Amino acid sequence: MADLVGDGFDDSGPISPPSAGDVPEDVAEAVRTLIRWAGDDPSREGLIDTPRRVAKAWREYCAGYGDDPAHHLSRVFEEVGGYDEIVLLKDIPFQSHCEHHMAPIIGKAHIAYLPKDHVVGISKLARVLHGFARRLQVQERLTAEVADCIWENLRPVGVAVVIEATHACMTARGVRTPGVSMVTSRMMGVFRDDERSRKEVLALIGLG
Repeated sequence: MADLVGDGFDDSGPISPPSAGDVPEDVAEAVRTLIRWAGDDPSREGLIDTPRRVAKAWREYCAGYGDDPAHHLSRVFEEVGGYDEIVLLKDIPFQSHCEHHMAPIIGKAHIAYLPKDHVVGISKLARVLHGFARRLQVQERLTAEVADCIWENLRPVGVAVVIEATHACMTARGVRTPGVSMVTSRMMGVFRDDERSRKEVLALIGLG
């Protein structure tokens, strides 16, 4: 089966994060408080502008709160020459932050679906991922949210989402075990109910 629908279906540009605008003083002061608590002086030259930079960075990290991932799936295409095989977008890089320590989660996602009577532009699958990833997350919920969004809005025959990521809350602190990655998956429809279909999509992803 084919593993990709051409990107000619999608003509939209890159995602632009919202502007942070002016940083509220209470937000800047919160960052200064954290710097003091960590043992440094927020008034020294190298840290004077850090509260503003941190605040604007976190607005960008969490831009997904202002995004409706389902919106990206609202435009579909029915003229696909009778194509009814697996559509797979592999190795989509993403970055998120864990809700427990606000530490980076860095990884890649594989998103597949088996269309029923229409497809969506392939960049929209990545946009759905980023819409959910750019929030405070846990990997298990991120995996489920991406799969559920595609399932509910495209109504395909099957959905498969596999996410592989490293977690700085584990690699840079706590147990401090670098080089460890976490894999989560969610299978829906035919990929959950039919073993042959599940094996096929996992093989296409490279996990079969």
